[in-house]
Amino acid sequence: MKILVVGGGGREHALVWKIAQSPLVEKIYCAPGNPGIAALAENVPLAVDDIAGLCAFARDNAIDLTVVGPELPLTLGIADTFKQAGLAIFGPSKAAARIEGSKGFSKDLMRKYGIKTADYASFDQRDAAVAYIRAHGAPIVIKADGLAAGKGVILAQSEEEAIAAVDDILVNKKFGAAGSSLVIEEFLRGEEASFFAFTDGKNVLPLASSQDHKQIFDGDKGPNTGGMGAYSPAPVVNDALYQRIVAEVVQPTIDGMAAEGCPYCGILFVGLMIENDDFKVLEFNARFGDPEAQPLLMRMKSDVVPVLLDCARGELTTTALEWHDSAAVCVVLASAGYPGSYSKGDVINGIDAANAIDGVHVFHAGTAARDGAIVTAGGRVLGVTGIGADVAAAIETAYAGTRAISWPGMQLRSDIGRKALNREGK
Repeated sequence: MKILVVGGGGREHALVWKIAQSPLVEKIYCAPGNPGIAALAENVPLAVDDIAGLCAFARDNAIDLTVVGPELPLTLGIADTFKQAGLAIFGPSKAAARIEGSKGFSKDLMRKYGIKTADYASFDQRDAAVAYIRAHGAPIVIKADGLAAGKGVILAQSEEEAIAAVDDILVNKKFGAAGSSLVIEEFLRGEEASFFAFTDGKNVLPLASSQDHKQIFDGDKGPNTGGMGAYSPAPVVNDALYQRIVAEVVQPTIDGMAAEGCPYCGILFVGLMIENDDFKVLEFNARFGDPEAQPLLMRMKSDVVPVLLDCARGELTTTALEWHDSAAVCVVLASAGYPGSYSKGDVINGIDAANAIDGVHVFHAGTAARDGAIVTAGGRVLGVTGIGADVAAAIETAYAGTRAISWPGMQLRSDIGRKALNREGK
């Protein structure tokens, strides 16, 4: 088989790494890819939003399956274009990708189909949004309706902060077209977790539990990012909650999307807030999380390629995935200034040394090759992922990997996985 992976970040590096292990695969292409991916696949200089170019490449190179990593091409309708051309593709249609592309759509879907979520209201006018904030008080959550690279959610601790967020989104257009409207939500307390499930539009195949760390600083402080680290399994999702999430969230969502006339095929991400052995849904995403994909795919024992194919064909028959007993932790190394403005072109040292550590794999995210060196080319630069017998051992392995790597201004959180240890009393 020949497979094309669309994207060039850490999630796509992890997907290529896992796909390359399948005996079914003879050749992998990745568009646009990155220097880390280049060791496993042939990088193709096509942007993720060049839908026509990607479709032509897949057709001309007889690609058997295209796997879409990021959300942008999904919301632009890449799956529809490929299917119309008779090409197999893993990822939801443009209509189904609205579950991530529009916060208002996903919230309305949850309300209609009885899926527990925070109370909310949608607005496209500043004054109405401000009046709602004044009536409900703070803390309160402000979300740009559209795609904002994981940075369009503001957890406002005061009414003034919330109103400033409304002004940034609706008036100042900080997130561009993604902020043409917004959602204001009840502030939920508890512990966040990420839950993923493969689906062919009818059947679901859940993955192991995981947990992301959104804020830039230790202790979940500072602004939101695309994700500063993740681990799997997440002990906050016990066996009983796992089964309830599938029965009360995942399956009703897939059934609801089908009922709405936009069957959802691909992988569904559910962001959850868990408190006192109960939960509410924070958000849906239409693709693998980044960095959650890194620890999840390192722990996955099953061959992922047959599952991807079955979902794309609408024929998902696998009833369970096999997992390694080990835990995995991914620590993101970011450029100075991220998630604000950041420099590019700094030479990265120590990637090979980190990869040489037993149990460590370094996934490239925002990197580029220049004059024989690997340099920074994004906000989130590398995902150092470690495997261990349990979360504590995986944390130790991952951070050993981070200590081997350096560049000017490199930043990272030092507490990835700490919540798991706290739950285990360590």
